[in-house]
Amino acid sequence: MFLSADRLTKSSVVLLIACGALTVGSAQAADLLHVLGIVTAIDVKHIDVKTAKGPVVSVLLDKQVKFKNKNNPKSVDPPEVGDRVIIEAIKDKQKVTATIVHYSPMRNPLIIR
Repeated sequence: MFLSADRLTKSSVVLLIACGALTVGSAQAADLLHVLGIVTAIDVKHIDVKTAKGPVVSVLLDKQVKFKNKNNPKSVDPPEVGDRVIIEAIKDKQKVTATIVHYSPMRNPLIIR
């Protein structure tokens, strides 16, 4: 049995509206955001980042956070003070929690000649 073009279009519109409602509903619970800048402080529980606009933003770190070193993809080490970062985070109520911390080390690599 084939659907008519009109019925197929109506079904597609309903499906798109339903998908959009699910996306909006989940986005209201927690907002996704990015924090870009230079690490000014880091410990096991948080990372402070000085942004280009000036303020320092504090982002929580939990056990699920992933660290991705641009120069060494196999590394799982966290960034250090002075490294450039792009943090993918979730803002839920008053807290911002990192999910992935992409970083580029600013320390000089050891040059072997």
